[in-house]
Amino acid sequence: MFRGVVAVALLGLPAVNPSQPPTITVNEHVRHQEIDGFGISQAFRRNELLKALPESQQREVLDLWFDREKGAGLSILRLGIGSSKAGSPYDQMVSIQPEDPGGPGATPKYEWDGDDNSQVWVAKAAQAYGVKRFFADAWSAPGYMKDNGDDKGGGTLKPEWQQAYANYLVAYTKFYAKEGIKITDLGFTNEPDWTATYASMRFTSEQAAQFAKVLGPVAKGVHVVCCDSFGWNQAKAYTAAIEADPEARRWVKTHTGHTYASPVDGPLPTTRRTWMSEWNPNGSTWNESWDDGSGYDGFAIAQAVHDALTLGNVSGYVYWLGGSRGATRALLQLDDVAKTYHVSKRLWALAAYSRFIRPGAVRLDAAAADPALKVSAFRNPDGSRVVEVLNTGTAPATWQGVRGRATAYVTDGANSLTPSPVTGRTVTLQPRALTTIVIR
Repeated sequence: MFRGVVAVALLGLPAVNPSQPPTITVNEHVRHQEIDGFGISQAFRRNELLKALPESQQREVLDLWFDREKGAGLSILRLGIGSSKAGSPYDQMVSIQPEDPGGPGATPKYEWDGDDNSQVWVAKAAQAYGVKRFFADAWSAPGYMKDNGDDKGGGTLKPEWQQAYANYLVAYTKFYAKEGIKITDLGFTNEPDWTATYASMRFTSEQAAQFAKVLGPVAKGVHVVCCDSFGWNQAKAYTAAIEADPEARRWVKTHTGHTYASPVDGPLPTTRRTWMSEWNPNGSTWNESWDDGSGYDGFAIAQAVHDALTLGNVSGYVYWLGGSRGATRALLQLDDVAKTYHVSKRLWALAAYSRFIRPGAVRLDAAAADPALKVSAFRNPDGSRVVEVLNTGTAPATWQGVRGRATAYVTDGANSLTPSPVTGRTVTLQPRALTTIVIR
């Protein structure tokens, strides 16, 4: 049975039944964060899995990531800045300066192959689809710049190498510029509060603020990003340290955090842009389901994106990863042995937001009287409005009073952004489904 008629006040319009308080309200006069976009990373040589597929399937995968008609229309690509030597294992990235040039004051000896583990290839493809935000992020400085002598296993940046490391990062952006790709956002640390067996490097919040003051002056024309902490609550300390230092605050334009150690439960303590810059859920199998209760199905991703946008006021959401192999929780499974790929509902959960909420959109105030309906709303630069409704309940609902040329798209177990009719200015909100309503 239907839960009942859902009255709505949309963009200042009156409810269908004035005596009944509106269940969904969208107030265009109350505006929140501006949206930079939604994206993926393909760092740690995952692009080589894509290149192993037949060309026709390569194009299909790229369409699923970046095309606004066939796929998610993603608008941010996160690149991994390598720190290892050439010939390293599959899960490492090749450095542009693998050998110590002779000390922090010596002339750098950079190596550039124009490929960067196939990241250049995917970046050029993304750019052809219209992607303009390229976020380059370093997991570690080269080992010789660190106190543990290794790019892996944590360790910290030696103080005397700070300027050389900053110059190294800027050199990376210049190599991409020569390939026709403008790096718009540059990060110098990834999970500085986590020691990993792979490329990793520790920074305290104070050390990160200090290094931002070294990188900022030489990273001209690029947004400095910090600090990609392991958890969202942990990221707050890094943001607070940068905000407390006027010179560091001058240079850091975007504050970032991951959500492995803690989920998004509120905004970071800054008025600058914030991004949820990396996450995928725990899981031990490849899972294509929408709503199976596993915690790594499509429904879980839809909830996480909703919370990041509405609780965290994030301007960007970057998923880890676009595609990988085996029992991955990436959006796609890339099988370089069988030469094929598989699509999970996680892709379509993210696509329901990324395809329609475009860079430059502004989040509008939205609320639902029924707690089962998780609602967010946006106004795009072209004037179109997007209302996202995640029905977490087990019964359908109806939304009456939609005005304008509206199209609804349903994502659930049987649908992947399937157009749904808006008849009589009414939209049906299916149970356990994400409904995207675009009003032009």
